[in-house]
Amino acid sequence: MADELDQLVPWAADLLAKMQPVARRQLTRQIAMQLRKSQVQRIAEQQNPDGSPYTPRNATLRKKKGRIRRSMFQKLRNARHLKADSDANEARVGFTGRDAMIASQHQEGMPKYRLPSRHVLGFSREEQQWIEGVILDFLAAR
Repeated sequence: MADELDQLVPWAADLLAKMQPVARRQLTRQIAMQLRKSQVQRIAEQQNPDGSPYTPRNATLRKKKGRIRRSMFQKLRNARHLKADSDANEARVGFTGRDAMIASQHQEGMPKYRLPSRHVLGFSREEQQWIEGVILDFLAAR
């Protein structure tokens, strides 16, 4: 996600570099917390960042165990699993440990096991516009 953000706001790099570390930390914390909220909401809605729905589970699993009542990634979207962190230089939203392994397998898909790609984390167009707006508002207030 960090590479995507570098591409997202290249015009802001010089302006942000001139700011005090405390101010940058406030900005990155605000961005990280809001990004985490939007990622949780999108995962709960079972949508990829582009707005398309997740690929449904395999029908064979449904036949063997009956109807699957729970939505996918129900536990991964909890604050215990989906972490938001920031410092003066970056904002991070993601998973750690076993959660990261599970999320990355779904993010990239696993053709060998017929696991389709479901983008658990990523920037939507609205999030990109929101980040640009927050940075502009923050710089204008300084």
